[in-house]
Order: sequence, then C-alpha cells, then structure tokens
Amino acid sequence: MANDIADDLTQAGAEAKDLTTRVLELRDAYYERDTVLVSDEEYDAMIRRLAELERLFPELQSQDSPTQTVGGRAQTTLFAPVEHAERMLSLDNVFSIEEFEAWAARVERDAGRRVDYLCELKIDGLAINLRYENGVLTSAATRGDGVVGEDVTENVRAIASIPTRLAGSGHPPLVEVRGEVFFPVAAFAELNAAQAELGERIFANPRNAASGSLRQKAEGKTEAQLALMRSRLSRLRMLVHGIGAWANPPVDSQSKTYELLAEWGLPTSTHYRVVDSATGASEFIRYYGEHRDSVEHEIDGIVIKVDELALHDELGATSRAPRWAIAFKYPPEQVNTKLLDIVVSVGRTGRATPFAVMEKVRVAGSEVRQATLHNQDVVKAKGVLIGDTVVLRKAGDVIPEVLGPVIELRDGTEREFVMPELCPVCGARLAPAKEGDVDLRCPNAEFCPAQVWGRVEHIGSRGALDVEALGEVAAAALTQPLEPADPPLHTEAALFDLRMPDIFPVTVVVRDAETGLPRLTDTGEPKTDTPFRRKRQKKDGPFDPGAAEFTGDAEYVPSKNAEELLANLEAAKTKPLWRILVALNIRHVGPVAARALANHFGSLDAIRSARREELAEVDGVGGIIADAVLDWFTVEWHLEIVERWGAAGVQFATPGHPGPGSEESVGGVLSGLTVVATGTLEGFTREGAQEAIIAAGGKAASSVSKNTDFVAAGPGAGSKLAKAEQLGIPILDADGFRLLLEGGPAAL
Repeated sequence: MANDIADDLTQAGAEAKDLTTRVLELRDAYYERDTVLVSDEEYDAMIRRLAELERLFPELQSQDSPTQTVGGRAQTTLFAPVEHAERMLSLDNVFSIEEFEAWAARVERDAGRRVDYLCELKIDGLAINLRYENGVLTSAATRGDGVVGEDVTENVRAIASIPTRLAGSGHPPLVEVRGEVFFPVAAFAELNAAQAELGERIFANPRNAASGSLRQKAEGKTEAQLALMRSRLSRLRMLVHGIGAWANPPVDSQSKTYELLAEWGLPTSTHYRVVDSATGASEFIRYYGEHRDSVEHEIDGIVIKVDELALHDELGATSRAPRWAIAFKYPPEQVNTKLLDIVVSVGRTGRATPFAVMEKVRVAGSEVRQATLHNQDVVKAKGVLIGDTVVLRKAGDVIPEVLGPVIELRDGTEREFVMPELCPVCGARLAPAKEGDVDLRCPNAEFCPAQVWGRVEHIGSRGALDVEALGEVAAAALTQPLEPADPPLHTEAALFDLRMPDIFPVTVVVRDAETGLPRLTDTGEPKTDTPFRRKRQKKDGPFDPGAAEFTGDAEYVPSKNAEELLANLEAAKTKPLWRILVALNIRHVGPVAARALANHFGSLDAIRSARREELAEVDGVGGIIADAVLDWFTVEWHLEIVERWGAAGVQFATPGHPGPGSEESVGGVLSGLTVVATGTLEGFTREGAQEAIIAAGGKAASSVSKNTDFVAAGPGAGSKLAKAEQLGIPILDADGFRLLLEGGPAAL
C-alpha cells in the first residue's frame, strides 16, 4: 500500500511539474509579450487539473504555484509603484450555461439561502484602481500583480469621464473604486485612422490600445507627440464595476453601491441588471450573446456577482479570485481565412511551436493573422494543409484558434506541413525532452539565438531585474546574428561585461517574438530598428572616425537607449538577491520562491551548497523547486554565468545577512517566533504582512501547525483560522498584529 501511494505521488509530481512549466510559459507569453498561445478552455483545464493534483497531494503545492497566484504584472521603473489598500483579484471563468448554473448552486448552498445576482457586461479593457480620500482623487493605478500597480494618475486625470473631485457629500476618508478603462468602438476606429495618417502604430484591438495609451510618459516627447498623446487619452472612457478598500460603506448591496457611485459623479454602466435567480442571470447572458453588437464598447463576456455585500465576506475568496463572482465567456466568433504557411518558432525554453500564418482577417473585434498550432500532432489532428481555407475562431473572444480546413474549397495546390528535424534558428536536431513527450525542443540551450534572446529578455523583465532598457527589441539586437556582424551576446554570461563599443552601432531586423519571422514594413521590406544608435548631422570641429560610422553627411552616435542600458545594467548588479535568482532562469524559481530562498540562505553560495532536504524545507519552496535548483547548478554553462556575473560585480549575497536560517535568528521583537498572516488584514498586503514579520525578526509561515505562535487573521481567513482555533493558537486582528510587530508578545 505504501509503495502504491509513493508511486502515485511520483506520477502526480511529474504531471504537476509539467503542468506548472506549461502554465508559466503561457503566462510569460501573455504578460511579458502580450501573446496568447492557447484557448481559455485549454488554459483553465490545465489550472483545474493542477489544482486537483495539489488537493490530492498537498505537498506538491507551493506559494509559486499558478493555482495560488493572480498571474499579472507588478510595477516597473517607468512608473512609480502604488500599493493597493485592498488586493485586486482576478475572476474565475465558466464557458457554458451549465457551468454557470453549477457555480450558482454552490454559491446558494454555501450561503444557505437564495441570493440575488447582479449581471453586467465584461468590458474588454484595462483594469484601474481609483483612490479617493475625502472625495478627492489622490491616485490611479493599474492592477499590476494585484498587490502593487503602476501610478498612472496624471494620465487618468486626462480622461473626461473620471472626476477628480466627487460630487455630493458624505464621502469616506478613503475609498478605492475599481473599473475598466477602454476605447468605445467608434473612438477606437478614429484612433487607428489618426495613427495611420501620422505613420504611427496601428493597434490590433481596443484593449491593447487602452493599455498602450494609458501607459505613456510625457517626458521626452515633442509637441506633436504630446498632442497625439493627449488626443489618445481624451478618447478613453471608464466604467466602474466595483470597490476595493472602504470601511463601513453605507450600502448593503452591489447595485446600491453603483447608485451611490453614480450620485458621486462616477461613470457607471447602464447595462446591468439585478435578478433574483440563476435563471434570470442565464437569460441576461443569452440576451447579450445575441446583441453584442448593440453595445458601444467591446465585451468579452458577462460578469455575475452576488448582489448582497455581506455575502461577499461570508463567501470569501481563493488566493486569486472571489467566490462571490464569476465571468461567463461567450462562444467565440468564427471566420474563414487562407492558411498561407506554417512556420516553427523556438521559445526561451527551447520548445518548437508550429504557428499558422494566415491572410489577415477580423474576428471578434480584432485583426488576426497568426495562431498557434501547438505541435506537429495537433497540426495532423486538425487536418490542415498549407494553402487551405481554414475556419478561425477567437476562443474566449481573445485567443486565435484554427479549428480545421474547409475541404470543399481545396484546389489541389495545398501541401502538407512537415515538422522540421532541425531547429529553424540554430540548426540543432530537435528532440523530445523525455520519452513520450509530444513537444519537440531545441537541445542547444546554451547557444541557440532564439533561446538566448528569450532568456535575455526575461532578465530585463519586471519580475526579474526590471531593466527598463532591456526589452524585446534590445534583447534581439544583443543576441540575434545579422550578417555580416556578430551579435554582442552569444549567451547571457557576458551581459554584465557589455561596454559601449560592444553595442554601438548595432542594427537588428525586428522579428516576431513567437514566429521568428521579420516584421514587414508597408513596402514588404523587413523592418529594422537601431535601439543603440541614432543619426545626427555632422558638426564643425574634430571628430574621431573610430568612434562612430558615417553615412553621407551624418554621423551615428550612441543613442539614449545605449546609455540607459549600460547604466541600468550597472545598477542591476546590486539588485536584491531574489531578483538575481529569478534572472538566472532557474526552472520554477519565480519571485515568491526566489524571495524565500534569498531570505533563508542569504547568498547564492549557501543555496548552491545546500542539500535537497534543506532547500525543500524552506517555506514556499518544496521538492520540485529544490530539484530544479540542484539540477541547474549541475550544468557547466550555468556555472559560467555565475562566474562571469560575479566577476563583473553582480552581488550574489544579501549584505549583512548572517547565513542560512537567519530568518529565525535575526534580532527583533519577534525573534524565535513563527507567525502566520491570513485573510485580508487592513493596511497590509499578503506579501507586506510577511515582510513585516520577517523585518521584526520572526518567521513568516504559510501554514498553521502546532509550532505556530500567532495567527493574524482578517476577512477570508478560512481554513487557517479554523485550524488555529482548533489548536488553541492566539489569533490577532489587524490592530493586534500591529501591536505584535511593534512591541512583540509583551505589547499584547
């Protein structure tokens, strides 16, 4: 029996590891490159399967698990960070009336009675959090990672529909108002027309346009560019769809909240309805499924919420989504288009993915010309041939998906797709990572330009070293060969050795991050970019020909990007150890696990020399991540990265950290104590509460056990609170938690 359980755990662990890797790849594509690789249905199925495995085998779950995180982006250096007073969660999705009615049945079972539902349109835009203090707008921030967002207050002030001072009276000292910023359909068409006339970027859909418009900086822009920026912002609109922090609101329902917010002059949608049953909500869903074109803005579904606010606290939330709300996604639209080619791209992890390249077509409100085909088996199963007319849909109104061919339209010129045997980028022989894998991968992880490009871009990403000047184009310029020049970087090992002569002048053919194909200009020529050089007219006086190139009567000089990149890289050498760990591209080691390892061990040397048991015992790490860390250090070229970065001055240790296990031995009022923070503690984010415990010398644990000394619990605490009560562990509210942090147990 014991052997059977061990075998089951081994098999489940392998499946969970593969699911986690795939989900993180999909999230990286979506959040870092704004690229969607699979349908909502496929993605949600992966999440549900992973959650089921973690339920059956709790030891497989870590704080970094995709089932425990929102999956959005945190702040960047482009905008100041803003910490939300109350966390902004995601929504779980359903894709059929049956799934919705099953959700509603669970809600009413947990509530113990019939409930009223508020039904509203799910706007395809950018989530925004408005903070009003005594009726005055003090900040506006993007959702970010749900805890910290980007300060876009000045740009939001340019949106006419958002009041800077609330109307009426009786405003609370603090209230957070959540909503969606978007382009109305007509305004989006006007925007793209204006963009085209000025030779500027054309946006693929209103959501991208809203995000790109709101996340603009005025610094460095010409008067013409500032005018265009103001024009774009003036076309934006916002609709309120909820509240965040608000102590003792004078209303008892979501619908009455909307009425009050409307009285205060906030823009609220007229497209919502309160119904007294799941049947009524289903009718609302069906109606707008047939009348989507009647709405002034694009929608990607319907949101159904429990109307009574008291039930929100009673029903609670998971770590990523409320249990009192759900998003219904409509079946996708379908169109026919021509499959021009199937190309294979290679990503950061070496996975070779076939992509359909199609004649551009508009579907579900946006233009599409590419869609993933996942792997060669999927291509075969769909039965598509190059040259086919294919049926294309936008799964969940977001993700392009090729359903299959229109066989009746074949004329005999179509040809079969053959998966290449060699990597299309570096020429290495493609092979499965392990026996039985369908996906093929390029084994040349160290030198394949596509993989190096992806890793270098990841190093500069917001979750790693947050190097603003090291984005997609800059990473491509540093890593992609362009005849006859050799790229400055063959691997990331030399990243911190870069000097101005290495990167100036560099020209790069801009390629699509997924397909690897050149992005074409209107003339059909490959688009090029010069991220590290700019051209200016020659001036009188001495000029050193060895320092720059001449073209006619102009000279090339280092660009601001080149100077910023080198300055950013120099500053990155002293970034916190956890960021360095994420930047090393160790499989499964994201920000949460990296923080846990950095806080516990204090240095890369200590992590490297630790035994598997020591790594796995760190709260938030576990066996899967421990194995990944140990495996990473067995690869010779990984060690070269550490050696080269260290020689260049990268700090692999936390200054003043006394060594492994120090989170239990650092002096402070909580020295030697273990504290669990759970639920929503007023004035603290989840990460903020954990960091406060560590700063006070305590151990911030994620689970309650007999070794726990205190549990700080807020609304939504759930099972951890129940276990603390069962074990007789002292339970503190937010005020008690503050006293504990300030004065230790004696203060209580």
